[in-house]
Amino acid sequence: MVRDILDTESMGYACVYPLDNGGRKEYMISLSPENLANFIGTYGLEAEKIVVTDPFDRLIVNTQMWFLDSCPDRQLCRELIASLAPIQMGEQEARNPLAVNRETADEYFREEDQLVIMAELAMQ
Repeated sequence: MVRDILDTESMGYACVYPLDNGGRKEYMISLSPENLANFIGTYGLEAEKIVVTDPFDRLIVNTQMWFLDSCPDRQLCRELIASLAPIQMGEQEARNPLAVNRETADEYFREEDQLVIMAELAMQ
């Protein structure tokens, strides 16, 4: 799944803050408008808010439950609304988003770093 997210060439991180005041959940996700809509549609009703950032911690989108609260990129916002509205209106189901929990993503990158180091050592 991590490879699939990276293949979209647009990845970021989402923090989901549950309604029940449980601990926040962190995910690595694809930032495509359709994937963001599926992510919000899947987790939004269970969340007080969702905050999505790029790898540099710049805000991509912020929600209150599954409604957009802030989306600085107007073009992305239009595309996201076009994908999210049918989910919110019950006209279509949210599909499984391209998302993995943060621990899985971190483990993937640790293993990838180790493989790079081993390859560099083998070249010496």
